[in-house]
Amino acid sequence: MCAAPARGAGVRWEQENHPLNTAGYYERIDEHRYKPTPHAGGAWSLDEQHFSPLGGLVAHALELHVAARPGPPLVVSRISYDILGRLALDECEVRVETVRPGRTIELLEATVRIAGRAVVRARAWLLAPVDTSAVAGGGDARLAPPESVERWPVAELWPGGYIASLDVRPLAPPEPGRTTAWISSPLDLVAGERIGALASFCTYLDTANGIAVRESPTEWMFPNVDLTLHLHRQPVGDWTGLDTTVVFGAGGQGLTSTVLHDVEGPVGRMEQILTVRPQPGR
Repeated sequence: MCAAPARGAGVRWEQENHPLNTAGYYERIDEHRYKPTPHAGGAWSLDEQHFSPLGGLVAHALELHVAARPGPPLVVSRISYDILGRLALDECEVRVETVRPGRTIELLEATVRIAGRAVVRARAWLLAPVDTSAVAGGGDARLAPPESVERWPVAELWPGGYIASLDVRPLAPPEPGRTTAWISSPLDLVAGERIGALASFCTYLDTANGIAVRESPTEWMFPNVDLTLHLHRQPVGDWTGLDTTVVFGAGGQGLTSTVLHDVEGPVGRMEQILTVRPQPGR
């Protein structure tokens, strides 16, 4: 098993000289197509992809698009994902287009297709980076470092290849609807391919809905149909920190809310809307 991809080491696609035994969530087929490996297997259904690594793959495609664009540099400040249908554990195509071009503000849209059908659409706002260190401040307290806490065998709660691949380190014993944890993995996102810091960070975001469960997933279903993150700075480091709270309403809706951290402190916030319903036969 190879080491995790270097964060912040640049974004580019390197087809040649890939080790054949490199482990990852995806294997690249060509410029736009990827094959998921068993490590991308979902928690709700073993023949589906977990959205977490797919969300990271979309962020990777966005970063590649941003790196190739002409003009002044821009950074991603928000990504809003909509999950349109079943994410079969099958070859997927990811394409990015510019919806609103600009020198200081730009809007991108990424579409994921499986078997010719759009299953995810994501929109990302890009902003021009400016030195605002003189006025930087606010936000939540920094989390204790991941090296200071023990691993949690989350695979005892959830099945699937993705969950089995994770190193999850909660800062306190998980409670129903409330957990703060660090997430990482030794796997590449795309086998043998360098990825950027944002894509690495996004690869673990959808784990939030599974680390702070309010009810047993054998009794209740609560998948999310979207995921939106807002960033006040760009993430760094090898860990994604999730300070997560889950609320269930009385009418079949739920909300997963997360303060996002990296090893240097808070970086933004994330929301996920849930469809809550009993498992069939319950």
